[in-house]
Amino acid sequence: MNEEVQFFLDEAEEQMQKAISHLETELAKIRAGRASTQMLDGVYVEYYGTNAPLNNVAGISTPDPRTLVVQPFEKAMLVPIEKAIMAANLGFNPQNDGSLIRISVPPLTEERRKDLVKRAKAEAEHCKVTLRNIRKEANDAMKKLVKDGLPEDQGKVAETRVQTLTDTYSSKADKHIEIKEKEIMTV
Repeated sequence: MNEEVQFFLDEAEEQMQKAISHLETELAKIRAGRASTQMLDGVYVEYYGTNAPLNNVAGISTPDPRTLVVQPFEKAMLVPIEKAIMAANLGFNPQNDGSLIRISVPPLTEERRKDLVKRAKAEAEHCKVTLRNIRKEANDAMKKLVKDGLPEDQGKVAETRVQTLTDTYSSKADKHIEIKEKEIMTV
């Protein structure tokens, strides 16, 4: 196998792995009834003129399955953190007790569970679109190599390998969404 072809195959596989990692990260943010520190990953707080991730300005813990506790590193950050959590529109009602913020994670309704499953499936579809785009870019690169003198049979073998990679990573995305759907719908 030509070194250039192998380079494009390795590059495509690396990008597909990143797409799956991104999907895993996004699915972790979708809550399934239990409190998780990752639920607050997308929250940014105004911190001395810049937007900082919440976990950079406070410690986040889960003392029990229905509660999140946010302990600011500086007491002055209590109100900005509380406002940022409200502004993130996560469906939480933070309780400020003067030294830390408690968030009760409400149990999920059936309707909310279905919405979360839809959101998870949308993330999986986004991942699959990314995988197909990576496949298209890799195939275009192979066609260009064939045009520039690579034997056609090697180009076809490379395209087949890219398709196999795409199928493999697509099935990984399907497995992730299947697991997440089961997790969300379990009461």
